[in-house]
Amino acid sequence: MDNKIVMSGIRPTGFLHLGNYFGAIRNYVKMQGEYECYFMVADLHSLTTHPDTSQLKSNVHRVLAENIACGLDPEKAAFFCQSHVPEIAELYLFLNMLAYKGELEKTTTFKDKARLHPENINAGLLTYPVLMATDILIHRATYVPVGKDQEQHLEMARDYARRFNARYAAVFPEPQAFNFGEALIKIPGLDGTGKMSKSENQLATLYLADSDNDIRNKVKKAKTDTAPTTPNSPVPENIKNLFALLQLVADESVVKKYADDFNNCTIRFGDLKSQLAEDMVNFISPIRQKAMDIMNDEKYLQQVMESGAQKARKSAAATMQAVKEAMGLNYY
Repeated sequence: MDNKIVMSGIRPTGFLHLGNYFGAIRNYVKMQGEYECYFMVADLHSLTTHPDTSQLKSNVHRVLAENIACGLDPEKAAFFCQSHVPEIAELYLFLNMLAYKGELEKTTTFKDKARLHPENINAGLLTYPVLMATDILIHRATYVPVGKDQEQHLEMARDYARRFNARYAAVFPEPQAFNFGEALIKIPGLDGTGKMSKSENQLATLYLADSDNDIRNKVKKAKTDTAPTTPNSPVPENIKNLFALLQLVADESVVKKYADDFNNCTIRFGDLKSQLAEDMVNFISPIRQKAMDIMNDEKYLQQVMESGAQKARKSAAATMQAVKEAMGLNYY
């Protein structure tokens, strides 16, 4: 058993989709059997851009349920809500003393979110990278599964770890990006113009909560071209996307059949989309049903959150004790 610690989080905003599963959750399921894992529902992070909390409880429950339905085991990993671990807020305060306004204003996510929410450029939005660093450092995690869009935040987490260690004492390891030894997977949208998203590009995104008919209709509307007339023609980007999605959920022989059909100029894109739709239905529908069953069991979800918070707070309390000793804040 590797004693390295893994930490990752997901905001309870929007619905989980196929990209979340293949880009993150599938790796979580693998990691939980081999590492000490802390997986967090980042409800405090969501407040920076979603101040209306009327749906927050149901959103948190849905994220918990969908992750568990995908195979995350609360018995193996600490699966918890960010706000249930008050030590996070405490360390966040201390790390803010090591963060500088100029560097925070330059982060890509701050500039993007400030552009998207010009009426709500709050201090929490500015210090978002500090809170993200806190989420990692509170457990002294060394492995963090991240996508390309979060690499800047992970580098900042390393910066804060170095600054704290240099100013006070060596408390924090420097976290590294980690994805179970596999290349990061980018799941294409059905429209061929970008990746699947929790909040944008919804008609081109397959959500884990989509009904069978929603899945079929979305795939049916995916853009295709006229069939090739020259054998072994270059594959257009939007068709590559359909093949990439098919590879995720179909048998290898099925993928080969349609690839051969394309190269032989006999492919019928309507048949390809029908095949993709049914394979997606077969993949997503069991997850959707299991997640719905879990969401209807509020007592079970309460137990999951309480157990996860207990595990997370034990780790966080040990870190805060070391932090306060390093800073000289142990006055009694």
